[in-house]
Amino acid sequence: MSSVPTVGGPAAVDEPRPSAKRRRRGVPGGGGPSGDGPSGRVRPGGGASKGAGWPFVVPFLVFFVLFLIVPLAFGLWMSLTDSTLTGHGDGTFAGLDNYTEAFGDSEVWQSLGNTAWFTVLSSVPLVLFALVMALLVHTGLPGQWIWRLSFFAPYLLPVAVVTQVWGMLYQPELGLFNTMLKAVGIDGIGWLVEEKYAMWSVALLTLWWTVGFNFLLYLAALQSVPDHLYEAAALDGAGAWRRLWSITLPQMRRTTGLIAVLQVLASLKVFDQIYLLTKGGPAGSTRPILEYIYDTGFTNYRLGYASAVSYVFFAVVLILSLAQLKLFSRRED
Repeated sequence: MSSVPTVGGPAAVDEPRPSAKRRRRGVPGGGGPSGDGPSGRVRPGGGASKGAGWPFVVPFLVFFVLFLIVPLAFGLWMSLTDSTLTGHGDGTFAGLDNYTEAFGDSEVWQSLGNTAWFTVLSSVPLVLFALVMALLVHTGLPGQWIWRLSFFAPYLLPVAVVTQVWGMLYQPELGLFNTMLKAVGIDGIGWLVEEKYAMWSVALLTLWWTVGFNFLLYLAALQSVPDHLYEAAALDGAGAWRRLWSITLPQMRRTTGLIAVLQVLASLKVFDQIYLLTKGGPAGSTRPILEYIYDTGFTNYRLGYASAVSYVFFAVVLILSLAQLKLFSRRED
């Protein structure tokens, strides 16, 4: 009696099922010959060999050691010697004499005080003004591209151009600022030649010049705030000021901490604009610590002592940076 063919055709009648052994040897659905598991994932220990990324890291490590670690170590050794730029007494070990002299040097403390005062004068406005500018642009002012360009463009200018332009604005007789003051019946001000105005003048220049960078960071952070937070607040009847205080500013906390740390570090390292505008004057009232280090090493030729002062300043910057990070991490917690 002949068998009746099935619907699937002759091949479907007596087709043998693949055995478990065949599936394990590489049939789809089983593990392949490479030892992969059922899902095709590479087992731990397989794949690329350990340490394959070192060839990509070595060039960076070479430059890091040559241009950072070696100069730091050499500068630390130099701070323990009485090295001079002229070569007299070069390499003679002096121990901690340079550091002892630095802590007792009144000019070091005056320069550190000037640096701290400039940091306060510049850092606070650079954070606040950048936030206000970013909020104004983010609210949807007409012609946003021109606002962004005008706010950020000064940051792209080199320091020599900035100081040249502002030096003419501060000029006592023909400068724009004094001309405007005289037009309203106010006597002109010696912006860069009077001690009580000089540091304020440098801080104002720095605000105009560098606020664009912080503005850009704030604007990027504002654009990343989820829209549904504002929508939910609007449905609850929250006004613009309530949304600002309850949503925008809390969302900006991390960005504000980052900008504050970066700004304090940048202000502590001030040198260029002060050196080009006032040379540290009048009467040393604007000389920062970096200019004092420069004058000591390259004008008075005392490289060993200048290195010691620079490491004292490095310790101060490190302590302030760690304190800031700890402070903002506590606020975040």
